[in-house]
Amino acid sequence: MPDEEKTDTEVPKEQVQLQYHWYMSIFFVIYYSSYVVSAYIFMVYILYIFVPKVLMVENIVLLFTKFESFLAFMALPLVIIFSYLSRLFMVGLITRIFWTFTEMKSPTKDGIIPRNIPSKAANYYHVRSFMIKYGKNTFTKGVFPWLTNWFFNFVGTSIIKKGSTLEESVVTDKNVIIGENCYLGVNSALASHVVEGTFGNISYFKVVLGDNVTLAGFNTIGPGNELSNNTYVLPMGAATKHNTTKGNNYYYGMPIRRIFKKKIMEYLKITEEDLDRAEQLSVNQKSEKAKRRSNDGYKIREEVK
Repeated sequence: MPDEEKTDTEVPKEQVQLQYHWYMSIFFVIYYSSYVVSAYIFMVYILYIFVPKVLMVENIVLLFTKFESFLAFMALPLVIIFSYLSRLFMVGLITRIFWTFTEMKSPTKDGIIPRNIPSKAANYYHVRSFMIKYGKNTFTKGVFPWLTNWFFNFVGTSIIKKGSTLEESVVTDKNVIIGENCYLGVNSALASHVVEGTFGNISYFKVVLGDNVTLAGFNTIGPGNELSNNTYVLPMGAATKHNTTKGNNYYYGMPIRRIFKKKIMEYLKITEEDLDRAEQLSVNQKSEKAKRRSNDGYKIREEVK
């Protein structure tokens, strides 16, 4: 049987240009440049303050009786912390510069990024995906992991509002909007992008979370999803692409679906009274928050008067 000839309807596939020279260049610039300021601060302190006033004192008693020596000795932990924070800031600043440059060349947009044709959008998508990883891991695995929210907001990869907590995740690093007081449990992924097949196109759509959204753990939320206020997703729940929840309820399963009161009580092994108390607690918290805001507004108006 003769070999079948390719028809014009077949779509040619090609591997993405990985551009290793850009990846390595960006990584080394971020990595080494971030140490410049912190290393300068630390070495100046060590050479000009710590060594002469602490290490070179004639008697160890002087460390605690001489004010300058005591101050230089006690300042060491603060200098270390300040140097560390300055390095984190430089990681964010340099990453932001690179990120802004790539956005000028090819702005982030929701849609399908083709990979069967030469695509500038695909190339910059991969560059941005790579450059954000070092900063993300530096913050999330560092001494002050709560600064990760600042990093994403500062660089401009995502919008994370006040009071939200993000546990360690494989993704959840770009094109997401997270409202106030949200909690993303361990390995809960906001996947704003998925690759359809080994060399398939990239579905790239924003993931939006309202206020008070909870992902209990090991959850996956696909591109284009919008979880409304007070959506609670139980462990192992996952949402496919382009879903919207009504909020104010619990969700479970793959794909996630609303869980009714009886199922909640069975799953959590609680009674209806427990649910009522939880609901009343939520109402009281909202009422107290509204009362505080009203009092703060009244105080501001009185001060203005």
